[in-house]
Amino acid sequence: MNAADLTQLDYFTDHSLLVNPYEYFRQMHANGPITPMAGDDTSLLVTGFDEAVEILRNNKDFSSVISAIGAGKPLSFTPEGSDISDQIEAFRPELGMLNLLVTYDDKLHSDARFIASKLFTPSRLKATHSFMVEFADQLIKDALAKGTCELVSDIATPFVTLVIADLLGVPPEDRDKFRKVLDDAPSHGNLDDQAGSEMNSPLAFMAMFFMEYIQDRRQNPREDMLTHLAQATYPDGSLPEVIEMVKLCGFLFGAGQDTSAKLLSNSIRYIVDIPGMQDQLRSDYSLIPKLLEEVLRLEGSTKCTFRLARRDTKVGDRLIPAGTRLTLSLAAANRDPRRWPNPDEFQLDRPKIKEHLSFSRGVHTCAGAPLARVEVQTMLERLFDQTSYINLNEAKHGKPGDRQLTYDPSFITRGLTELYVDLKG
Repeated sequence: MNAADLTQLDYFTDHSLLVNPYEYFRQMHANGPITPMAGDDTSLLVTGFDEAVEILRNNKDFSSVISAIGAGKPLSFTPEGSDISDQIEAFRPELGMLNLLVTYDDKLHSDARFIASKLFTPSRLKATHSFMVEFADQLIKDALAKGTCELVSDIATPFVTLVIADLLGVPPEDRDKFRKVLDDAPSHGNLDDQAGSEMNSPLAFMAMFFMEYIQDRRQNPREDMLTHLAQATYPDGSLPEVIEMVKLCGFLFGAGQDTSAKLLSNSIRYIVDIPGMQDQLRSDYSLIPKLLEEVLRLEGSTKCTFRLARRDTKVGDRLIPAGTRLTLSLAAANRDPRRWPNPDEFQLDRPKIKEHLSFSRGVHTCAGAPLARVEVQTMLERLFDQTSYINLNEAKHGKPGDRQLTYDPSFITRGLTELYVDLKG
């Protein structure tokens, strides 16, 4: 392998791809928008924007069952025939790990999504906004008193964790317990643990609490969000099994805090390192949403999602046999030069920027996307209100143009492990 050739690297285990995965995706894209991974025809990488959109929207021919564990290992069964839908359902418990919302298909998914979508309505986000502002101010005040902070652990993670806790109605006395178990857990899609066991500990821990919450609220309803969740019904009026609500709440809690925390720290990087950007945003808060969308395109919190072909099908001119595992690189699609002019360049006013795929597309579009946008915009506004200047700590991260940064060791997520910032009031 040529020293500069990245295409033969194992995307699911190679740590060298963490700092800059985009060169790997660019080289793979040069082989075509849908191409085998390391020469394995049963595992394809999708880097093209149009192709990714087509697959994400086609939940008839593509299953989401492997979305939580990825496409890095062969299936536990041998696909037989041109339609393996029955085999997928027979093996779903092991294919889908804990069988979470992100892995569901068809009615199983639409029923759970029906309930999840009711949590992120504009009225509910508005109701929790006062908590966001108050808590953001408290965290920023503490950081300003020191003049510096480690943004990920001191601000981003506690902020988004307690916001989703407030939205879901987790009792205040349990919120720090949730935060600690999530802080201590390895990243989702950990390069050194492809069995998916890294998800078991935090979700299993939170499940114990949500089981108690849901059972209690069904027996003793109150005027709170947990009661609303406990009594929520599917579109046909039926009441979900308790375990389904427990899994839904645990997934929304874990996924909700992770995505937003990463978006906040990734955004700060661009704000402080693009000349004039900080001053521009401070003078006009209406530009913050544009910044967030372009950061999502360039540095979205999710690098990849995954699909399993249920049936023999075709995308573009590529035949995809049933049983093919697909890695859909949202990060690569967001930099596809066929869709985005100057794809690696930050453009604050990029046309049609909300068409990026960082929150996926189709029926599995991230239900918490509205919350993530509101959370990060709120925190940035409060940071700008209470500070006169923000900069990365050069002793920790080096000077602009030569930053030293470390990222979560994950083939799924894209997030900084730490970000030291200096603050001036």
